[in-house]
Amino acid sequence: MGNFVANEGLSIFVILVWLGINAFLFVHFYMAFLVDRWFYTRVLLGQALSWARAPAACLNFNCMLILLPVCRNLLSLLRGSIQCCSRTAARQLDRNLTFHKLVAYMIAFHTAVHIVAHLFNFEFFMNAQLNRNDSHLPFILSEIGTRDNASFLNPIRSNETNPTIVMFTTIAGLTGVAITLALILIITSSMEVIRRSYFEVFWYTHHLFIIFFIGLVFHGYGRIVRGQTSNSLQTNNPVVCAKRFEDWGKNESGCAVPVFAGNPPGTWKWVVGPMILYVCERIVRIYRSHQKVVITKVVMHPSKTLELQMKKKGFKMEVGQYVFIQCPSVSRLEWHPFTLTSAPEEDYFSAHIRIVGDWTQALYEACGGDKPEQQEAWKLPKVAIDGPFGTASEDVFRYEVVMLVGAGIGVTPFASILKSVWYKHIQNNQDVFTKKALLLQIYFYWLCPETQAFEWFADLLQSLERQMADKDMADFLSYNIYLTRWKETEAAHFRVHHEAENDPITGLKQKTLYGKPNWDNEFTNIASKHPRSKVGVFLCGPPQLGKSLEKQCLSHSEADVKFIFNKENF
Repeated sequence: MGNFVANEGLSIFVILVWLGINAFLFVHFYMAFLVDRWFYTRVLLGQALSWARAPAACLNFNCMLILLPVCRNLLSLLRGSIQCCSRTAARQLDRNLTFHKLVAYMIAFHTAVHIVAHLFNFEFFMNAQLNRNDSHLPFILSEIGTRDNASFLNPIRSNETNPTIVMFTTIAGLTGVAITLALILIITSSMEVIRRSYFEVFWYTHHLFIIFFIGLVFHGYGRIVRGQTSNSLQTNNPVVCAKRFEDWGKNESGCAVPVFAGNPPGTWKWVVGPMILYVCERIVRIYRSHQKVVITKVVMHPSKTLELQMKKKGFKMEVGQYVFIQCPSVSRLEWHPFTLTSAPEEDYFSAHIRIVGDWTQALYEACGGDKPEQQEAWKLPKVAIDGPFGTASEDVFRYEVVMLVGAGIGVTPFASILKSVWYKHIQNNQDVFTKKALLLQIYFYWLCPETQAFEWFADLLQSLERQMADKDMADFLSYNIYLTRWKETEAAHFRVHHEAENDPITGLKQKTLYGKPNWDNEFTNIASKHPRSKVGVFLCGPPQLGKSLEKQCLSHSEADVKFIFNKENF
C-alpha cells in the first residue's frame, strides 16, 4: 500500500482535484441558472437551460487546461526546477500526455451534453413561435423585442424560419458548428491506430485546434441565451408577474414589460493565459528550429534503422531526452519526435530513426539510404531541431539501483543512459552519485520480436562488454536480451551454435534468451540482492508491458525495498 501511494498517490490526488473542480463548476452553474433572473428563460426552455450552461462552464475550465500539457519547454523548465525537491512531483510532469488525453475526453463529454441541451433549447424556441396563442406565456415572451429587436428573449424571431437557418446565420451557430467539426476531427484522428499508421493525418488535423479556440472565444458574442436585466427585475418580479403577463405594461398592474440581455462573453478570460503561454512556446520553438544544424555522419544500420549524428551550436542535452526533427526537403510542416541516443559527454548528438512510414522513408532516401555508395556531405538534406525536452529517464541517476526495460526500438533512450553511465565511471565523475550512494547496479532488459532488430544496438553492447571486461567491472551491467518470436529455420541455427563462445544473434558473450521474462522472478531476485534500496524501473515500450511492470512494482515493494515505476511518454 505504501508503494502504491509513493507511485500513484500524487497522480490520484491531481485527478481527484481536477474531477472535483469539474463537479463543482457543473453544480454551481447549474444552480446559477435556477435564480429569478432566468425565470422567463426557463419558461421557454425548462431545465434544458441549466443543462446547456453547466457543461459550458466546465468546457471553459478544461479548454484552459488542454494546452498546458503540450507546452514542452514550460514542462522541461518546471521539471528541472522541482526534481531537485520532489522526485514524485517531477514524475507527474512525465504524464503530461496522459492528462492531455483525459482533459480532451472531458471536453468531448461536456461538448456532447452542451450540444444535446441546445438542440432541445432550439426546439423549445421554435415551438414557442409556432404556438401563436396570446394566452400562452411562451408566445408572449417570444414576441418581446419584435419591433426594435433590442431586448428579445427568443432568438428565433419568426415562425417562418427554423432552427437550422438560425444555426448557420448566427455567430453562436456558425462558431458552434466549426468547433464541433474541429473537435470531432481532432479526436478521431488521435486514435492510436490512426496516429501510428497515419501520423501525418494526426499531425495536420491536430492543428485544427486553432479554429477550435478562435470559435470558442467568439462563440458567446451572439448572446443568444438571455436573462432578465437587474433593472427589469425591479419593475417585473417574475414570480409575481408571470401570472399577470396579459397586463404587462399597464400602470395599474405593477408589472412592466421585462427587458432581457445576454451575459457578456467570458470564455476569453479562461483561455487567454494558456493561449499566450502556448504562443510563446511556439515562438521559442520557431527560433530554435531556425538555428543551424549540421549532419556530421549518417549510418545505415540493419533492419532499416537510420542513425543521424548532428551538431548544433549551444546544444546541451541530458540522458534520455528527445527532440523534434523536421526535414524541409521532405515536409516543411511535419515535426517528428525521436529519442536522443548519444550521451551528454559526446561532442555530437544522435538519433536512431526506424523506417516505418512515408516521412521516415523519404528521410531515409534523402540521406542516401537507398543508394549503395555513401552520400556526400554537401548532398545531405538540411534538418531543423527543436528541443531537447525532458523525460522520466533523466531521473536515472537519482536511484541506487535501476531496471531499464526496452521493447524493440524502445531501447533508444537507454542507449544514451548506458553510454553516459559508462563515461561517468571511466572518468570517475562524481555526478553519477545519488543523494545516498553510488549508482550500484544496472539491470537492462531488451525484448525484441525479430533478430534483425538487435543488430544496431548490439554494437554498443559489445563495446561496453569489452570495456567492462578490460576494467574488471563485468558485474556493473547485468543485461538480458529476449527474442520473443522466431522462425523454425532460425531456431535450428540457434541450436547448432548455442555452445559457441559468443551468441549467434548478438555476438555478445551473454546469450540471448527466448520467450518473455518471468518478471515475478526478476523482481524477487533484485529485491533480495538490494535490500533497503529504492529501485528505479524505467520502461520504453507498449502499454501492456507497462501495466505488467507497474503491477510487479506494487506487489514486490516491501518495507526495506521499493520499486518506483517510470515510463517514457512522448
